[in-house]
Amino acid sequence: MSTILLITLPATRVAYVLLALLIGGESAGIPLPGETALITASILASQGKLWLPLVIAVAATAAIVGDNIGYAAGRFGGRALLERWPPAARYADRVLPPAQVFFQRHGGKAVFLGRFVALMRITAAWLAGVGHMKWWRFFAFNAAGGILWATGIGLLAYFVGKAAADAVSHYGLVAGVVLAVLGVVAFAAHRWWRHRTAEEV
Repeated sequence: MSTILLITLPATRVAYVLLALLIGGESAGIPLPGETALITASILASQGKLWLPLVIAVAATAAIVGDNIGYAAGRFGGRALLERWPPAARYADRVLPPAQVFFQRHGGKAVFLGRFVALMRITAAWLAGVGHMKWWRFFAFNAAGGILWATGIGLLAYFVGKAAADAVSHYGLVAGVVLAVLGVVAFAAHRWWRHRTAEEV
């Protein structure tokens, strides 16, 4: 059914749907190329094939929704799943209580920073759920991280290209924050230049 729906949709709508599915799936805990999809969509936007504000909005929304699905799965079924898997069951009682304490104390930072680290993007929400991090706190930090990530990576790929956006994956949060700031500055400078050019004409 979903395949038929994608075939009948216009190409641009398919791109947005795939972007949402890949980022949402990755955020929920499935190893999918969500960040690569965001970079690709942003580059397509720079070529006039997609609209960057919508790319960023779809990416941020999908990241937040996917993370909340992952959190719910970890919160309500994660422990039972671990206990059913014999190798994990041996360590569940010993590992989960410290994990719960960690996410109660430092979960906000882990969830926010995890958005910029490839492995943590897949596991942070699920671990926060297993660790019984308070949902409202998870949601706040998750939303902040998802919005900053989508905006920063989207602007970087749009203005600078794939190489700069890929640096976030290789060098982690520091590169992500620096490049996100540079992306915002580039966007502001671009808008200012266009405005000035329009006034001169």
